[in-house]
Amino acid sequence: MDRRRAVGLALIVVSAAGFGSGTVLSKPIYAAGLDWLQLLAWRFTIGAALAWAWILVSPERRLAVRRLGRRPALIAIGLGVWYTGNAGTYYAGLETVPASLAGVLVYLYPAIVAVLSIRYATRLSGRRPWVALGIALVGVVLALGGIGLGTPPPVAGIALVLASPLIYAGWIVLSARLAGERSEHLAPSASGDGGRGGGGVDDAAAASALMISATAVVFVGAALAAGRPYLPGEIPAGAWPYLAAIGFAGTFLAIQTFYAGARRIGAAQAALVSTVEPLFIVTLAWLALHETLAPVQLAGAALIIVGVLIAQTAAGPGAATSPGQPLDAEMPPAR
Repeated sequence: MDRRRAVGLALIVVSAAGFGSGTVLSKPIYAAGLDWLQLLAWRFTIGAALAWAWILVSPERRLAVRRLGRRPALIAIGLGVWYTGNAGTYYAGLETVPASLAGVLVYLYPAIVAVLSIRYATRLSGRRPWVALGIALVGVVLALGGIGLGTPPPVAGIALVLASPLIYAGWIVLSARLAGERSEHLAPSASGDGGRGGGGVDDAAAASALMISATAVVFVGAALAAGRPYLPGEIPAGAWPYLAAIGFAGTFLAIQTFYAGARRIGAAQAALVSTVEPLFIVTLAWLALHETLAPVQLAGAALIIVGVLIAQTAAGPGAATSPGQPLDAEMPPAR
């Protein structure tokens, strides 16, 4: 396994841990009296502040912001607006749909990404990754535990949760396209070499900051328009530690590392590796919320690990004879 792929895998695992922490951190935030719209408004406000702070402390990343072309900047903002659909539908659906059922439905997205990548990004190569994807998805269902539904959830809640993986899969593939990934090659090397086409880690940080900021603006605007208390003095003091944690781990860290990792291993492989997220969810729920780990969950965890390991023993995605370029290098400048 080459260094680029190994780094990409590690970044996606970190991202999965970050996203997984958000599910667990949301519980004490809701218990403090906040609803899903307030949570998301502050989650992305804090995430955006951290993303820009990360840029400001580095001259190279500040240069990357100035170097980012107008077209990719607008696309990054558009992706941030798109991401509100994923986060909003999932957290709104969780108000009426059991978490275990919502988790199973959301994890349709790795399969959707794999199919979309056949045409729009670097496809899974050979039969083995597809088999691994199937094994991992079965493991996800088991890891999230049995679904006991005393009362069927409302159709509207199910529709919201089903919309989330569709929106998220589109966001992943479009993010990969922004980074320079195509069906015949991965994104350009994330070496931060500052080449003419961009595409280094600093450019990824700039694009991610714009994405998170756009998401924050939409959710803050929605919270204010809906009359939700948003000002710091209106937020219960007990919610702040959890909001800070979800803003850092579940937003800034998770999105930055996913975007950086996907450009190294491809969108489809990144989505497949992300199936480790339920392992973090059930483990954190066991540690922090004292939820019991059932034998079926342990079996599911084992299947996820097996699936990911099988996928990583397959041949890596092919590379182009010349490096791919991000959107600002392949399109004429906007007038």
